[in-house]
Amino acid sequence: MSIEKNLFGLLPNGKEVYIYTLKNNNGMEVKVSTYGGTIVSLLTSDKNGEFHDVVLGYDSLEGYLKGDKYFGALVGRFANRIQYGTFKLNDKEYKLATNNGPNHLHGGIKGFDKVLWNATLIEDKNNILQLSYLSVDGEEGYPGNLNVNVKYILTEDNSLELHYEATSDKDTIINLTNHSYFNLCGHSSGDVLNHKIMINADKFTVNDKYSIPTGEIRNVDGTPMDFRTLTPIGANINSDYEQITFGNGYDHNWVLNTTDSPLTKVAKAICEHTGISLDVYTTQPGVQFYTANFLDGSDIGKDNAIYNMRNAFCLETQYFPNSINCSNFKSPILKAGEKYDHKTIYKFSTI
Repeated sequence: MSIEKNLFGLLPNGKEVYIYTLKNNNGMEVKVSTYGGTIVSLLTSDKNGEFHDVVLGYDSLEGYLKGDKYFGALVGRFANRIQYGTFKLNDKEYKLATNNGPNHLHGGIKGFDKVLWNATLIEDKNNILQLSYLSVDGEEGYPGNLNVNVKYILTEDNSLELHYEATSDKDTIINLTNHSYFNLCGHSSGDVLNHKIMINADKFTVNDKYSIPTGEIRNVDGTPMDFRTLTPIGANINSDYEQITFGNGYDHNWVLNTTDSPLTKVAKAICEHTGISLDVYTTQPGVQFYTANFLDGSDIGKDNAIYNMRNAFCLETQYFPNSINCSNFKSPILKAGEKYDHKTIYKFSTI
């Protein structure tokens, strides 16, 4: 188990960006940039013992500075969408940036994916990379000075653990996630329509045409949203079901079937060609399953790969989108002095 540190590049203001490489004794390797807390690459072995990079991304810092797809990014203060970029908290209305049509997306114009994080190495049996950031009161319109720590832990059972912690000196809202685009056949291998996926959820949150949850929670029975058993991603992705046409594919939040366990297995994905399998565990109540519907070939990624529509999928564990404006959703409010504390695990294996 080891962690290496290398210079990744310089920001326009001259500040240095580093990339940390986490390795375990099985040869699994994860690279994390201090710019955006970004997972730049993730190497894991297939059923024949060959290694594949299974996340989309760029070879250089410049790609991340120019790109707008959130490849591998640590997303916040509030992941996903807030309708009209407005919310009320303690009888005060807050106005956030609208950077996704009329709505607020992934923390705004300069969310956590576009800031420089401070890195600390924590020595224990796993060697932990901790990234820290102080989001000041009023940043992107959010209240409170928010101290955020995110731990990246690569274990010997080929799990990447992400542990999110935060405290604020004022009541605020928070919703942190990782926005890795996965392709378990390899990042440059084309579409993921033959991947099979399971989502442990009986219900999903219904969207309007702008991908904003309306507050309605609907059962997946008899709909293309039913992934309770392993199902090819492409089986119903071109359905005329209204929710699919609104998102041009899957871009929805599932209401996870949680248990009393601190961590619940919420999703599974498989590429039968490589035999690489991904199991997702989380303490969060929801997961956004997104099928890269807005990739259009304009992104030139690692190894000069051209990333087209549906060349990847995302499993973004989260509070529900727009939850601050839907009283029947679990509240994303973080009270002053209390602790936001969530974990997500991405566990890799072969079939």
